Amino acid sequence: MNDSVASLIRTLDLERIEENLYRGNSPDVGWQRIFGGQVIAQALVAAQRTVPEDRPVHSLHGYFVRPGDPRVPVIYEVRRIRDGGSFTTRIVVAIQHGAAIFTLSASFQREEEGLDHQVEMPGVPGPDELPSGEALTREILARAPEAIRRYWTRPRPIEFRPVSTEHYFTQEKLPPRQHIWVRVLGEIGDEPALNAAVLAYLSDMTLLDTSLFAHGLSVFDAGIQAASLDHAMWFHRPVRVTDWLLYAQDSPSSSGGRGLTRGSLFTRAGVLVASVAQEGLIRPRR
Repeated sequence: MNDSVASLIRTLDLERIEENLYRGNSPDVGWQRIFGGQVIAQALVAAQRTVPEDRPVHSLHGYFVRPGDPRVPVIYEVRRIRDGGSFTTRIVVAIQHGAAIFTLSASFQREEEGLDHQVEMPGVPGPDELPSGEALTREILARAPEAIRRYWTRPRPIEFRPVSTEHYFTQEKLPPRQHIWVRVLGEIGDEPALNAAVLAYLSDMTLLDTSLFAHGLSVFDAGIQAASLDHAMWFHRPVRVTDWLLYAQDSPSSSGGRGLTRGSLFTRAGVLVASVAQEGLIRPRR
């Protein structure tokens, strides 16, 4: 297993302190604040630990309240709101330094049959047709600004293959949409709860940047203050995150210092496994 994947699995394996109370730590990667996807995934894991295994998560809604401090643990307090015949509801509060940094509401459902339809996957080149690994890194490093080069050379548990890399090299205003193939860089097994948690982790990646395309800007620009504000996710069908997934994103609006981005995650076979929506702060620095 890739070292960064092993580190991610350890990060998601929360310590049980007491009934409904869990502790999570952050990997030592030198970040100034905790990656939002990590907090989402850890909060989901805390909720999962209080729900029967035969009730997988079907939706979550989270709010980022304060920046997370990677130097100290995060305490996750789970509140058992409802245990019904079909649905289970949990609220999780992530706490550091005596204050909430993130809140999550999650709903779980026993598996059942029902009506079934989905939108079609966008017609884009597959991951095998795109630059990968060192070739992709070389392409980006050759022309990209320093902040983007540092981002792409950082070890991570997730592999990206963007369909287009144009936004890394230009300040031209572009249509606010992008398509990225993503997968985990190591085998993590078929456990549905873990695959859902890792999917939640990677779902926070690249979304905020899409909302800046229409303005010729990037989250790497020193003149932009960028941060996730909230995050919603719906889990439609089972998923294996070690297989390639197409993350199709578009940003329908930005206003008031905020940008909204929507995302759809498809398997290579075109099966829609999850939908995402996120609003983020994209405020020009004065």
